[in-house]
Amino acid sequence: MSYSLQAGAFILAGLLFILALAGLSKHESSKRGNILGSVGMGVALVVTVLATQLGVESGGDEVAGGLPGWGLAAILAPMLVGAGIGVFRALRVEMTGMPELIALFHSFVGLAAVLVGWVSYLEGAPEVNAGLHYGELFIGVFIGAVTFTGSIIAYLKLSAKMKSAPLALPHHNLINLAAIVAFVGLTVWFVILPDADHVGAGGTLGLVLLSAMTLIALLLGLHLVAAIGGGDMPVVVSMLNSYSGWAAAAAGFTLNNDLLIITGALVGSSGAYLSYIMCKAMNRSFISVIMGGFGSDGAVVGEAKDYGEHRETNAADVADLLVNSSSVVIAPGYGMAVAQAQGAVADLTSKLRAKGVDVRFAIHPVAGRLPGHMNVLLAEAKVPYDIVFEMDEINDDFPEVDVVLVIGANDTVNPAALDDPSSPIAGMPVLHVWEAGQVVVFKRSMATGYAGVQNPLFFNDNSAMLFGDAKTRVEDIVHALQ
Repeated sequence: MSYSLQAGAFILAGLLFILALAGLSKHESSKRGNILGSVGMGVALVVTVLATQLGVESGGDEVAGGLPGWGLAAILAPMLVGAGIGVFRALRVEMTGMPELIALFHSFVGLAAVLVGWVSYLEGAPEVNAGLHYGELFIGVFIGAVTFTGSIIAYLKLSAKMKSAPLALPHHNLINLAAIVAFVGLTVWFVILPDADHVGAGGTLGLVLLSAMTLIALLLGLHLVAAIGGGDMPVVVSMLNSYSGWAAAAAGFTLNNDLLIITGALVGSSGAYLSYIMCKAMNRSFISVIMGGFGSDGAVVGEAKDYGEHRETNAADVADLLVNSSSVVIAPGYGMAVAQAQGAVADLTSKLRAKGVDVRFAIHPVAGRLPGHMNVLLAEAKVPYDIVFEMDEINDDFPEVDVVLVIGANDTVNPAALDDPSSPIAGMPVLHVWEAGQVVVFKRSMATGYAGVQNPLFFNDNSAMLFGDAKTRVEDIVHALQ
């Protein structure tokens, strides 16, 4: 295979990845974006395997022979096993389990970066720019190790296999800072080491430094995410996505693979920007996210206040209220995902629209357990894209809305974020649902949300609580409409 053909295929794959990101930015084009990304990855894999088998180096010099006869089988066998596992998991995973599956995928990328760096070091440095190679390798292993263990902890928290309570070690910020300082120092030491101290020349000091840094990075990844509570996982997932991208880019530098660098940079930069958006939506410090300095597991951390008595309602009364309304907004949260109520909600939407009611959806940026969680659930239930609105698009419309159905949301509709400077969620942008004529809140109980504070919305004169499983209650309303 000629280098020109390989380079052209990599450029095509890179363009497809860029178009995929552009497609994923809108509901209407998200399916096309996924297809373009899959095609791009297919092109990259096929060309990489062929180039390896035919003996084309990344630098452009053709080498004779390539891999031995069994080399292709050695590459394809693990690829087929991995593809089979991926398809199996994708077919079985529920939408509520998607966040932890994504976190687990991120851990694989981090582990791959660690292995690439270690194997590259054990093979020895190139004769030219050895110091640059060592620096790229060292940084890549660090980012990969942090991503690997951090993603494992995120997976365990999201899947409820470990407590979501944040780990609060004494001076935890200083611990993180010390790990970063140690990493910088070890990197400088590793790069300026004489060749004789590296493995390729028979030395062992370089191996010791790389081992020490890998251990520090693994522990740092554990501590960073362990210090974050389950309620803040949407930001963590997007940040780990960014980390995995930078780990892939670092592996690309180590392997001298342009496509891996491009792909990693796209994932890393888009994940970082998404994390920034998530931080703004949750009133969090971007630096705090990176350093693992925030988090709550739902324990009451705000001042206990008496907001009076709440009012309860039933499905029949809610059905009457909806059918006599002209404008209805549905604000979903993680409770809808847990109850798997998206199908019932879509059915209710269809029934109301058939009766001439204007129904729209209000999506908070961090509703659910990962960015876009509610959007994906609604798309799965075939809710029309054109009636799904982001918070900034619909917040000013609530005073004109007759009824708002809050389905499994809590902190994202809490007016204390605006009215109570002492609240743990003070300053967090929220959906102004209380400005509507009537609000019906679907909840299992009066328990607090992840921020650990009570929601005064539940006690407003224009609010009513509909207790029980969200899917069951929505189905009861649909039945009453008929």
